[in-house]
Amino acid sequence: MNRITIHATIHANAEKVWDTYTLPQHITNWNFASDDWHCPSAENEPVTGGKMKWRMEAKDGSFGFDLEAVYNEVIPKKKIAYTMPDGRKVDVVFEQQADHTEVTITFDPENMHPADFQKAGWQAILNNFKKYAESVTVS
Repeated sequence: MNRITIHATIHANAEKVWDTYTLPQHITNWNFASDDWHCPSAENEPVTGGKMKWRMEAKDGSFGFDLEAVYNEVIPKKKIAYTMPDGRKVDVVFEQQADHTEVTITFDPENMHPADFQKAGWQAILNNFKKYAESVTVS
């Protein structure tokens, strides 16, 4: 199956983008595709061999799941690569430019939903991340 790539231009430096993408106190504020979902908890150890566990669920409690993975490669402020329990791989690349950071995510789709649906969902989460990262102050 073909991998899917999504992209966003974040108007912030790579350090801020990295922190808002990897710190649990920030992940819970952006890791959902629509306002009727949320991310009530996030555990994250962004080091090679570390693990992630991000809870995603509908606010009405009708559905939820844990996004879990093990990090294969972590280069702070530049790249994250991880593998989910079903073997699917995800690569997240952060490229600092003069006044912004380009974030590109490439992932292996799952087999239950159409590729266009998955791409739209992941892009919606990345767009939510962009909105959050550009608005929050990181100390």
